[in-house]
Amino acid sequence: MAAYAIVVRDGQILLARSPAPDGTPEWVVPGGGMEHGEDPYDTVRREVEEETGYRIEVTGLLGVDSSRRTFRAGFGRAVDHHGVRFVYEGRVIGGELRNEVGGSTDLAAWQDLDAVPGLVRVRMVDIALRLWRERPSTGRLTDAVDVEPVREQAPE
Repeated sequence: MAAYAIVVRDGQILLARSPAPDGTPEWVVPGGGMEHGEDPYDTVRREVEEETGYRIEVTGLLGVDSSRRTFRAGFGRAVDHHGVRFVYEGRVIGGELRNEVGGSTDLAAWQDLDAVPGLVRVRMVDIALRLWRERPSTGRLTDAVDVEPVREQAPE
């Protein structure tokens, strides 16, 4: 389980860059995995501060995204992974933009909303932006069912 924040101001979105396993950096929505016993609301505020330096106020829950993938490590059994991701809207209330050191991201930046389609990004950026734009009353994108075939190795 994970929690992410869409933070938009003046036509720009706050994103973080994650070094990808193949060496091509990808832009991600600030956020990440919940610690055991942690509330997703607290997770998103902690993760945004860790990855960007900003403290945010959560202004709303935009929705929940669910994904299911099967991974196979070598000749081992396939592992069925189910991810649940809370997507919040937030606004900056303090802190200063900075890059994360020693974490899962290496750069934080404001990107023009119009430029996002041209960025190398993870799929979660598009899902979160759609939730922000469409604001479905159910908190779910009905056509965003995410089931992928077996992969050879689990992501790190």
